[in-house]
Amino acid sequence: MSDFLQLAGKTFVVTGVANRKSIAWKIAEMLEGEGAKVVYVVRSEARKESLAKLLADREVHVCDVEREEEIAALTDKIAANHQVINGLVHSIAFADYSEGMRPFHETTKKQFLQAVDISCFSLVALSNALKDLFAHDASVVTISISTTRMASENYGFMAPIKAALDSSLAFLAKSFSQFSHVRFNAVGPSLLKTSASAGIPGYVDAYLFAEQAIPRKKALQTDEAASVAIFLLSPRSSGIQAQNLVVDAGMSINYFDRDIIERTMNK
Repeated sequence: MSDFLQLAGKTFVVTGVANRKSIAWKIAEMLEGEGAKVVYVVRSEARKESLAKLLADREVHVCDVEREEEIAALTDKIAANHQVINGLVHSIAFADYSEGMRPFHETTKKQFLQAVDISCFSLVALSNALKDLFAHDASVVTISISTTRMASENYGFMAPIKAALDSSLAFLAKSFSQFSHVRFNAVGPSLLKTSASAGIPGYVDAYLFAEQAIPRKKALQTDEAASVAIFLLSPRSSGIQAQNLVVDAGMSINYFDRDIIERTMNK
């Protein structure tokens, strides 16, 4: 069997698996299919218990990235079992929409800073914590979004957070280049049908619009985004550094689709 992606026998840390619909799970599943070892990191003991069946017989650690001591403990736990980590999948994001969607200018400081901490700074913190375990040419991949410039009301205040995440890639790549060839990249999917996205008010309507705006009239599938992440984790993408690879099935070229315009004008 050909190992084109050169992932067999390598070890990757995957964060953020919530259930079978998670992009983190799709990535992990593909890594295992390529013969890689996956170390799973979930946010709580309750999440670990809920995933007991899905992740049976796998190595699973708990880490709440809002707690610095848990990130430090995670490093020790992984180091106890693995001398080298070949890559990290950062699939962690959270925004507090418990009070419903508000205009962006009404976002509270507490909401914004918590989202930055969990969704963006956690990439910096985890990368720093694991730096001594990373292989010289390890690959770090985070999950971003296809555009941070389209001011979609139903995404609340998360787009600016993802913009900070995207910018962090360049600064991490530069600082790590002082002692390694570790790469930092992102996958930027358009709307996906995941459990996390389903909790965003108005997301389903936006997803249905995406089905029409994408030229093929079929929304992006989670497997499609996960496949790009697998490529970025592999040595085959060694020339790609500090990039967000947009995976939107062409949605960004088709906002002014004739059929959509005609339906809107005829209302």
